[in-house]
Amino acid sequence: MADRGFFQRLADKATPSREEVLESRWLKPFGKRVRRSELWRFTRRSVPAGVFAGLLIGIFLMVPGLQIVGAALLCIPVRGNIPIAAAMTFLSNPATTPFFLVAGIAVGNKLGFHADLAAFEQLYSSGAGLRQWSQWLLSDAAPAMITGLFVIALACAFVGYGVSIVVWRWWVHRKWRRRARPELFNRHP
Repeated sequence: MADRGFFQRLADKATPSREEVLESRWLKPFGKRVRRSELWRFTRRSVPAGVFAGLLIGIFLMVPGLQIVGAALLCIPVRGNIPIAAAMTFLSNPATTPFFLVAGIAVGNKLGFHADLAAFEQLYSSGAGLRQWSQWLLSDAAPAMITGLFVIALACAFVGYGVSIVVWRWWVHRKWRRRARPELFNRHP
């Protein structure tokens, strides 16, 4: 097997296989639509759309089991690549979730909602239970957090879409240069 790049190995490890995604009980009702081959091919249009879908759902949804399912379902109307979308949902993980939540509340507060960040920090540092978190969320904090998370997710999705277009073009250009002038890229003397 040829030497695989770092990102290819990372994607292979982090991204579920096609069979694993299709076996999800949440996706079975969408059987034929999710199985369409264009949703699994890596093309110049499907990769950025998959990045967009994965970042949008991954940051906004924040429910680990449903993120991949949501991203796969969003790939159907935007014709995005499902494996890329699934990999992008891993941007929000247990290490990044508190940062996204605090940033979502801050952005929501800037947009006119009101959520007390001091109460959030106190609940987080004290290891509050589900009941205390639910009470805080059912106050005026939920609209601020949901709106802020949506704005952040949308901004990250658009940035990811743009970056993936640039990276895709660079990668294709690099492949063409290697084909045209292979002697410049040979590592062996």
